[in-house]
Formats: sequence, C-alpha cells, structure tokens
Amino acid sequence: MMNTVLPANMLEIAIIEPGDIDKLQAKISSIPSLPPHYLLIKVAASGVNRPDIFQRQGSYPPPEDASPIPGLEVAGEVVALGEGCTKWQLGDRVCALVAGGGYAQYCIAHEDIALPSMNLTDIEAAALPENFFTVWANLFQLGKLKQGESVLIHGGTSGIGSTAIMLAHAIGATIYTTVGSEEKKEVAYKIGADYVINYKQADFAKEIPILTQGKGVDVVLDIIGGDYVEKNYQVASKFGRIIQVGMMKGMPKNVNMMPMMIKRLIHTGSTMRSRSVEEKAYIAQELKQHVWPLITEGKVKPIINAIFPLTEAGKAHQLMESGDLIGKVMLENTTYNVNDSN
Repeated sequence: MMNTVLPANMLEIAIIEPGDIDKLQAKISSIPSLPPHYLLIKVAASGVNRPDIFQRQGSYPPPEDASPIPGLEVAGEVVALGEGCTKWQLGDRVCALVAGGGYAQYCIAHEDIALPSMNLTDIEAAALPENFFTVWANLFQLGKLKQGESVLIHGGTSGIGSTAIMLAHAIGATIYTTVGSEEKKEVAYKIGADYVINYKQADFAKEIPILTQGKGVDVVLDIIGGDYVEKNYQVASKFGRIIQVGMMKGMPKNVNMMPMMIKRLIHTGSTMRSRSVEEKAYIAQELKQHVWPLITEGKVKPIINAIFPLTEAGKAHQLMESGDLIGKVMLENTTYNVNDSN
C-alpha cells in the first residue's frame, strides 16, 4: 500500500440505532483498512441521498460487505493506494460512488468506480456519482432513451430528476416533467425541460395525452411509485418503457395493468447500491466517455441546494425529508480535529 502520513482515527457520522435524525451521531473511529484495488480518499464533501434516510430509519440496510456508515458518494483527495492500484496517483482529486462510508473524513472506493473531479469544486464533484450513475444506468442503458424520443421525468428538480433532464436535453430528447411548485417549474425549464407540469395544479395523466396529441411518451423515469404507476401506464406510448428508480409514495395498490398489456409496455427498474463492482465500473466507463466531456464543457452541472458541515448531517436529512428543496443537499468536511473530541 502506498500512502502519505495518515492519522490513526477519523470523525464519522454513525447511525446508533434506527430512528429519527437524533440517531445520527458523530463519533471517532479508525480509518478504514484498504483492500487491493481500492483508494483511500480524504473526503472533502459527500452527498446526501434518500437511501441514506432509509438506512437511518432501518428500512435500507447496507450490503454485508459495505461500511455501516451512511453516504454513497464522495469527493476529495487520494491519500493512499491499495495493492494493485494502477489508475490513480496520490494527490489526485476524484469523486466516487461508494456502497457506504461517505459520512466520514476518510472513505475507501474501488479504483474503477472513481472518476476525475475535473474543473469542479469538491462540493460539485461529490454531487455527481449517485445521481449520474443512477440516471445513466436507468434512463440510457436500461431505458435506451435516444435522440428524437420523448421522456417524462418525475420530480424534475430533485437530484435524480434534474440530472435526467440535463442529460436528456443534451442528447436531443423532448422532455416532460412534473414538479411541485412554480419556482421549481422555472428551474426545470431553465435546465432543459420542454414541458413542465405542476402536479399540485394539474394531473399529468390528463395533461400528457393532450401535450403529445394522444401519442404518449416513449420513456418514463419514475422516482415516485404509488398511484403514479398506473398513471405512467396511461401516458406511455405504444411500446413505451417505464423505468422505476424510486418508490417515494410506496408500493402501488390495485393497479389496472390492462394498458400495459395493450400497449406492450416494458416496466422495469433497478437499484444501484447492490450492483457488483464490475457493473458499476462499466457505468463509470460510459460516464467518463459520454458525460464527463459535457461537464467539462459546462453543458451539464449539478444543482446544489444546501451545504451543511459533516457534524450537522441530521439537519441535512431534515431538509431532504421536508421535500422543500431544489437539487442536492451536501455535507462538507471542515478542519475538525479528532484530538479535540476528548
């Protein structure tokens, strides 16, 4: 293992037991050990995502081989290289998708699932992995969205939604999206949506057929679930693809599946955390080839809603649970000294 001089301990945010935000508590722990082909990243920033909230509540346990510390995306400096690492050097600034461990001062990441931070700040770079891996894998690899097609993206100003809008716009798709306020409506138009429906004022299941002159949309990207599932069937075009990446409203009940059969729809979906290193590495390769140039050119950039110190992770969760946000909620590591904890 190659490394710089490292401290023995670090600050982490632990889930002491399932529950509310008070169950997130700062504690001192050992720096994680470094397996072969893994990087040790000195974390400058990490993203907050809904799976973190579900993990805190006890409904989304980490994989057996993952860190129990919440946090699925980080950015910072490579400070140690595990045996066999050849793709990175000490001092490189990277962002990475991780299966856990992001809410800490140090985090390990597989060298194949790290990507260069480019010209972005650490906060911006840390806002990329979870959303960009998820959107690319689902909307483009699974949903096969292509130029000239139409897509309905639910939650257009969420991290997933805003990422999907920007990437769909970049390839030349026609974009419909749902949002919950007039402020969010303006943002959705600004980042590339063609038609924006405020779901508090109109029913997308009635609006989409009118806007598409009865054709419907080729692809639906849904983070909502619940009663949206049946409505998605109604607004999808013949041979449409519906991609489920979240269930914020829970599982659907008593769904009329006849439209799915009549239209010969495909309804599929996936999660990211449980995928193998090889699967995630393939997504990372495609992101580097197709998406990272767009970021470098400034055509795509994450939207940052709020930044909290790492020690205020509970407040970050509280904001995300409120739903009153546009874009990403981030945690920033400060110069907290673990020796000051006694």
